Amino acid sequence: MIRGRTFLLVLLIFGVPSVTALAGDEPVTLRVAAYNVEFSRSATPEQIGEMFKPFDLDVIGFNEAPDGDWTARVGKVLGMDFSYVGKISSANHKNKFKTILSRTPIEKTEEVLLKGRGWNPASAVKGVIRTEGMSITVFSLHICGSRKSDGHAHYLATEVLAKEPAGRVVVLGDFNNRIGDQALKYIEVAGMRPTWTDLKIDLTKQFTWNALDPKKNEGVIDHIFYNASSGAEAKAGGIIELKTPLSDHKPVWAELVFPRTLPKR
Repeated sequence: MIRGRTFLLVLLIFGVPSVTALAGDEPVTLRVAAYNVEFSRSATPEQIGEMFKPFDLDVIGFNEAPDGDWTARVGKVLGMDFSYVGKISSANHKNKFKTILSRTPIEKTEEVLLKGRGWNPASAVKGVIRTEGMSITVFSLHICGSRKSDGHAHYLATEVLAKEPAGRVVVLGDFNNRIGDQALKYIEVAGMRPTWTDLKIDLTKQFTWNALDPKKNEGVIDHIFYNASSGAEAKAGGIIELKTPLSDHKPVWAELVFPRTLPKR
């Protein structure tokens, strides 16, 4: 009884801490995925939406996606009402656009042309999403593989990411290079960290292309990066293995956890 009265006295003096105040320090979780859908040749947007349902995603970056309402149709299945579709089709092929699908509104959308040797044009679509009061800039891309400093990855690293002012950045898509390749090292030098590193996943015996013809696989070439300066960390994720492939690529996903306050530089 004495303890109860003492506790009541403390509450009367100092007040009851609000739920909002307690929750304000909690980190923000963002569940993302990247998927090259090969112009939806092997599956409908509704089938792809059904496949993603168990992952409870906040953002999906599609590439080689059809134009029009294709991305919105995936979103209708998932209850994700916001989408942005780029205008540049990879290599000027039919229905190879980059898109973003989000559970929350997408702001400040734009498409960035990426220069370099190989097939062209290549691009990344960009948008800012807000979740639990936090702003996160998302890029969804499709670029040509390269070995030197004259490819799309180098341009992305030095001309786009190195100059990006946002405090929290996620880049996802089909990079057509494996982790460890020089092309992707440029991206890491620009301050981006692949989710595979946090998840300690050995990629040497895995692949994301070609899901339809595994004997001709090229390893893991689809990735999710976040800027290390954000203090984020990938807590879960991996390659989504399907019994019946819905594209020539396998989708990849990650659960990213962002601290509320950006680390001091």
